Amino acid sequence: MELLVQYPFLLVPLIFFARVADVSLGTFRTIVVFRGNKLLASVIGFFEIMIWLVAAGQVLTNLDHWYLAVAYAGGFAVGNYVGISIESHFAIGNELIRCISFNRDVLADKLRDAGFKLVSVDGDMGDAKPVEVLFIIEKRRNIPPLIRLIKTLDPSAVYSVSDIKSVYDGPGLLPRRRLFS
Repeated sequence: MELLVQYPFLLVPLIFFARVADVSLGTFRTIVVFRGNKLLASVIGFFEIMIWLVAAGQVLTNLDHWYLAVAYAGGFAVGNYVGISIESHFAIGNELIRCISFNRDVLADKLRDAGFKLVSVDGDMGDAKPVEVLFIIEKRRNIPPLIRLIKTLDPSAVYSVSDIKSVYDGPGLLPRRRLFS
């Protein structure tokens, strides 16, 4: 500790990386809260604040060293990016995919054959323009391969993807919610 008092510039990487860690955890925690995982969010929040207290305490104790404030701010900026990247890697939660296929009765059966559970509804866009509307609830980590499959099977299909906070009980056809899902 005496070394850090004598050479405060050694605090720069410590503060920077502590701030990256606490902001990454905070970003991840915020997304986890949105998805409804209270217990996981609480545990993450504990560690986030412990790290923040140490980093902020060092900056506030050494306000006469401007470069510590720069390290603190830089860690904040990088921490946001890292936190979003971490959350994307875990892909927690479910999404709703709404897909309109202009080739009725083609896409739904092939997606079911590939193991996806969906609801399909026949529709039309006016005279002689039949469509098939698909509703698919799927875990976020399975969305990229599903979208690739939709594009491969029906390149003219139109789709949208929306976050879902919760999926409630049903007849056992939809993905279930777990601590990290």
